[in-house]
Amino acid sequence: MNGERRDAIRPGIRVAIVQKQDQQTGKTVEGIVAELLTRSATHPHGIKVRLTDGRVGRVKTVIGDGGPSTVR
Repeated sequence: MNGERRDAIRPGIRVAIVQKQDQQTGKTVEGIVAELLTRSATHPHGIKVRLTDGRVGRVKTVIGDGGPSTVR
């Protein structure tokens, strides 16, 4: 699932994001969503989020729903 729709993303799910400094290379990092920063319902480059470790970026893919099988 891609990260362009806000209703598909919520705190606690595992996502892959692209940080600002990596936008040209497309390098992604994975983490758990702590907070949604984009207020609009959709964004063509991905919804901006803050991960639990403090990194900020735009969601490229949703990896897991945050259930017991994906969060360790």
